[in-house]
Amino acid sequence: MADNLTPGQRSQVMSRVRTTGTDLERSVGSMLRRKRFKFARNVENLPGRPDIVFQEARLAVFVDGDFWHGYRFPVWRQDLSEFWRQKIAGNRARDQRNFRKLRRMGWRVIRVWKHQVKRDLEGCVARIERAAAEQKAKN
Repeated sequence: MADNLTPGQRSQVMSRVRTTGTDLERSVGSMLRRKRFKFARNVENLPGRPDIVFQEARLAVFVDGDFWHGYRFPVWRQDLSEFWRQKIAGNRARDQRNFRKLRRMGWRVIRVWKHQVKRDLEGCVARIERAAAEQKAKN
């Protein structure tokens, strides 16, 4: 699959892609707030700027898009142009570096994928709730 846009056009399109406050993040955050959970969003001083952070429990949650973060990437990577293969591979490598840094700092990291949130928002929130309770009990 070749990119049919010029580099300038691609840059303009990419500049409009949201990195924070996505519909997915808002739906997960909204349900957590309805359940009276207190959390911070997009904490800049933590590696990877986790989407949702439970400071007291030391739990970092990433709500990631399937395409941008490469869910099951090895299965479909051959369908992409070299540009996109490198871009998504780089995103995946950066994610893993950030997850390792957070874990070394004593944080638990949870990732929920777009398809999981779309299919079972309540199940994703329940998973986050359980992890927060477990982490809080440990700390």
